[in-house]
Amino acid sequence: MQSFTGEHILSVNQFNHDSIQKIFSVANQMQPYALRQKRTKVLDGAILGNLFFEASTRTRVSFGTAFNLLGGEVRETTGMESSALAKGESLFDTARVLSGYSDVVAMRHPDNGSVAEFAVGSRVPVINGGDGSNEHPTQALLDLYTIEKERNYHGESIDGLHIAMIGDLKHGRTVHSLSKLLCLFKNIRFTLISPKELAMPDSIIDTIENAGHQVVISDTLEGSLDADICYQTRIQEERFPSKDEANKYRGKFRLNQQVYTKHFQSNTVIMHPLPRDSRADANELDNDLNLNPNLAIFRQTDNGVLVRMALFALTLGVENIVSKYDTDVHWYSNKK
Repeated sequence: MQSFTGEHILSVNQFNHDSIQKIFSVANQMQPYALRQKRTKVLDGAILGNLFFEASTRTRVSFGTAFNLLGGEVRETTGMESSALAKGESLFDTARVLSGYSDVVAMRHPDNGSVAEFAVGSRVPVINGGDGSNEHPTQALLDLYTIEKERNYHGESIDGLHIAMIGDLKHGRTVHSLSKLLCLFKNIRFTLISPKELAMPDSIIDTIENAGHQVVISDTLEGSLDADICYQTRIQEERFPSKDEANKYRGKFRLNQQVYTKHFQSNTVIMHPLPRDSRADANELDNDLNLNPNLAIFRQTDNGVLVRMALFALTLGVENIVSKYDTDVHWYSNKK
């Protein structure tokens, strides 16, 4: 992907190493605005159509927050039942209409390929906020951005990374997209830990191996792992035919301080796309890790705003004039 202006962001397959670095460079410039140290009105008068036809908290709100921080306005549709799709309207027709009300659209939908289908009918750029179990490109970008920042803190780069991915790797679109992005770097080691029934799809494993990276697959968490990143995922209950089926796997790979100390290095970074399932029968990422300095899950969510701000700026072609429209903030913010 050489140019972002006017383009849809539908899949991580669109990106190369240079475009990733471009996104991260623009994201870094968004820090003062995200921290409310300055404000910009570069998108004053622009409208985001935030269309979420599947449950979401972080992704939906962070898209809206990112657009507001650039000075734009947000119009939301949440839930399939509250839209004309419930009346049988096609995605093409919905796109044709709603893109007339917006300058850019962020969309989540429960069906694989649905956002790309919507984009065919859209008159404005569309950004994929998750389509079924297929992809979640902006989550993958913020995850990769987080990994780069965490690695840079220790004087290291993404090249040479060892990442352990744990949990529902079959349905977890975040790990599918992140794995593809990591293939753009050098000498990555993947340790994939999941129940056999929830293993990473063969197509993703083939992509990793064809890119020349190492893969170790296991259905148990054993021994000491020299992983730099532990990326935990929840059981994707909404992708199973029934709750009872999902319950068979709930709580299989709980991570708490004791497990972390036993299996990981003292500086292994803990990541999770959230929400973490904190119910007693799951407790996949225990609260006793909350004060562990290596728990990066909330740094991930903060980084998500920066990355989505960057994507809006790039797709709308204003990335080079953001500071031209900035002003001082007239109230005190102590965000950290």
